[in-house]
Amino acid sequence: MAQSAQAAIPYLSVKEERATAAPWYVWCGVVGVTSVVFGLFWDVSWHMTIGRDTFWTPAHLAIQFGGILVAAVSAYLIFSTTLGNDQAAKDAGVRVWGFRGPFGAFLACWGGVTMVTSAPFDNWWHNSFGLDVEIVSPPHMVLALGIMGVNIGALLMLASVMNRAEGERRAKLRRLFLYLGGVMLALHALLISEYTGAADMHSPLFYKVVSLGVPIFLVTMARASGYRWGATTVAAIYTVWELGQLWVMPLFPATPKLGPVFTNVTHMVPLDFPILVIVPAVLIDMILDRWGSKSRWVLAVALGIVYVWAMFGVSWPFSDFLVTPGARNWIFGQGYFPYAMPPSQYHLQWEFGGVPATALEFVRGMGIATAIAMVTSFVGLAAGDGIARLRR
Repeated sequence: MAQSAQAAIPYLSVKEERATAAPWYVWCGVVGVTSVVFGLFWDVSWHMTIGRDTFWTPAHLAIQFGGILVAAVSAYLIFSTTLGNDQAAKDAGVRVWGFRGPFGAFLACWGGVTMVTSAPFDNWWHNSFGLDVEIVSPPHMVLALGIMGVNIGALLMLASVMNRAEGERRAKLRRLFLYLGGVMLALHALLISEYTGAADMHSPLFYKVVSLGVPIFLVTMARASGYRWGATTVAAIYTVWELGQLWVMPLFPATPKLGPVFTNVTHMVPLDFPILVIVPAVLIDMILDRWGSKSRWVLAVALGIVYVWAMFGVSWPFSDFLVTPGARNWIFGQGYFPYAMPPSQYHLQWEFGGVPATALEFVRGMGIATAIAMVTSFVGLAAGDGIARLRR
């Protein structure tokens, strides 16, 4: 590590890097990712409350601003490294198509270009197939890929600086690293939100969906950060984000601009109460702290089993409460509906769907969810170990 830290970088000298808690380009990455995720939450609420009246909404601008900011900063790092005269800096970067720069910068640049490319595609899609469509659509998936590139690129740039740092400076950078992990988990939860409502939590499909990506985020960030409560911290940040949008969005007045209007909406409609990922996150941290030196597959099996059944243990009874009138208040948010939902469909939010017909079918579904969680936990372990070694 000491030898790697000696490699200067053209955008920040070794002396400045050691003296600064976080370099300017790291802060740009944090601001950019935050803007993207904030914009996405705002955009979904905008669609449910106002409708897609124009592409040039403040929410869309916040999303694109974040992507362009991170991509522009990454492009500067790449060109300043490639065209500069500091050979040590060139050696400290990676080479892609003749260019030199931080590994994360290349990924973030690609992501930013993909995000901008998705904008006219999304505009055409809405004009052709409807002004308001589901979250999972082809242009939205292109946007999601671009956002993934921007977010992971910013995370890797931060990780490379964090891994070169020591002492208190590393601890400060680690806090930023875990913050980005929590924000990215909030973004992932938004992407799968159509399958994770309270009414879905008695179905094996819910546990399959939350096993596809959530363990990757929790295990990767815990493993890469080296912090004992890394997964718990990431889950807590995700929870704060979700509760923030749930409690703050309804404070702003708004009315629909598109029809037909089936529900009288007078304020911004938020997303659902957060998934209780913090409970399995605590158990993940405890397993990694006690048996972190075990082989990846042994750990992955243990993590997958604990994750799914801890999620089941808290989500099943909690959903029993969420579908009751006691949860239809500003705290739990089970009384909000988008303007396009007819009152005749309100009951669907309070009735469990996808419940297996037999106990055997339910056990089979939960077994598949557990297997998925084992695989994604293994991916998280491998990714976390790889990020922990990143120096470029």
